[in-house]
Order: sequence, then structure tokens, then C-alpha cells
Amino acid sequence: MIELVRTNDAVIISFVESLMRDAGIACFVADQNMSILEGSIGLLQKRVMVDADQADAARRILTDAGIANEIRGR
Repeated sequence: MIELVRTNDAVIISFVESLMRDAGIACFVADQNMSILEGSIGLLQKRVMVDADQADAARRILTDAGIANEIRGR
């Protein structure tokens, strides 16, 4: 899996998950439970991961949705 998005913005994470689900692209949100360790202050970023073979399609979807600036490793 590769990192598609890294952010501490819960709205962006939810939006990306929804876009991926609607497109049939499996994704995984890593570091989701790290807020327990940091005290829920939002310092640690969460990562949306996708399979490497679906990364190009996932990037296109985010670009079409107007959030290309959130894509990691462009």
C-alpha cells in the first residue's frame, strides 16, 4: 500500500474515504488510533493508504474532486 493523503483534517479523511468507496477503490486509514496517545489534540496526522496498482486512479479521483493539493508524493 502507498500513502495517498496525510492530514489531521477529519473532514478531508472522510471525504477521501467516501470518494474511494464510491469508486470501488479499497483504502485504509493508518494511524487512526494515535489520538489516544496524543490526547486527542490533533497533532499526529492520519494517512489514507491505497494499493499501489490503484494509486493512479485514486489520484485522478482526488484531482477531479478538487483536492489534488492533498495528494502525497506527487
